[in-house]
Amino acid sequence: MERGTFQLMKSVNRTLVLNKIRENAPISRAQIAKETKLTPPTVSSIVKELIDQDLVQESTLGESKGGRKPTLLLVNKNGYYIVGVDAGPTTVACVLSNLAGEVCERIVLPIAPHQTNVSFLSLVKDGISQVLQQVEDQEKVLGIGVAMHGVVDVTTGISVFAPVLQLKNIPLQEELERTFDIEVRVENDARAMALGEAWFGEYGEKTSMLALNIGSGVGAGVLIDGKLYEGAFGLAGEVGHMSIALDGERCECGNLGCLQAYASAPAIVRRANEQMPEKAVTTSEEVYQLAEENQVESVQLLEETGVKIGIGLANLVHVINPALIIIGGGVAKAEKYIHAPMAEALAERGLTEAAKSTPIAFSEIGDDATILGAVALVLQEVFGS
Repeated sequence: MERGTFQLMKSVNRTLVLNKIRENAPISRAQIAKETKLTPPTVSSIVKELIDQDLVQESTLGESKGGRKPTLLLVNKNGYYIVGVDAGPTTVACVLSNLAGEVCERIVLPIAPHQTNVSFLSLVKDGISQVLQQVEDQEKVLGIGVAMHGVVDVTTGISVFAPVLQLKNIPLQEELERTFDIEVRVENDARAMALGEAWFGEYGEKTSMLALNIGSGVGAGVLIDGKLYEGAFGLAGEVGHMSIALDGERCECGNLGCLQAYASAPAIVRRANEQMPEKAVTTSEEVYQLAEENQVESVQLLEETGVKIGIGLANLVHVINPALIIIGGGVAKAEKYIHAPMAEALAERGLTEAAKSTPIAFSEIGDDATILGAVALVLQEVFGS
């Protein structure tokens, strides 16, 4: 869909009606009017527009309360498509998704060492081109959402600093919009993960949420009233670099005692090889497998990791006070070993009973949370939420 379409599609009443259908489908026009306080003619006019745009469709007839059965409405999930990109640090994954977040096509490309801005952009474009080939009518593609590792300027869509790739100032939005003539939104991967969890996870209504992404690094996304918090300079969520031990391990950022130096997958591997050199592990998954085989030192190492994460969560709870904490990323697969120590560390340090018992959930979406968050970057523009 051509750039600028988002703004043309938006109006307050239209957004109200569309979101009412998205959240409560199947629903009748009369029920929409009743719940939104809009007049029936206004609702009918907006619904007609949404049907004409292929965003909404009529479904089977509803229950009659006397008289003619009402026609019910729901979002036409296959009316449009969105491209979601999870860019870095080791692969570029691209999906084609419908409006319900159902993946229709997926391509994963490895990132070779020693990338330049140009070669990395070329790789991203290649992945997007491959999934777009599955769409006959390019006008049916509403937008491209990119979840990029590292520091992102969301207003310009520039990857300011991708630490693992050692790249700076990649003009993702500008280059992708120029190449594909489709609107592009770019976000930090951890914040995108939080958005994915909010849109597609079944956690109930939460006014505020903290999603922690623990994998090759440690990042977080904070949602307040359903909106991502970016921070003044786009650094909100870089929680991996909070200090939890003043004289602790040196982090790759250069500081001492960062949470990331204890909780990330590379940190777990390093600690495992220090404590169990005979095992010579290369991935955190191997540490988990050793724990599953009742290897005591591996179990203890993962439990210690849970404690470190819990200390970090206590700090975050006292600053953000979220209604829910969600743990995702590769390290979250060790839930069996890290969950209880994490909750205990939070309970020991929480200032109030409510803080001590802040609910902790592990991702329901798993590995797709970040890439579906990239899809949600576009969906929130379409639905105006």
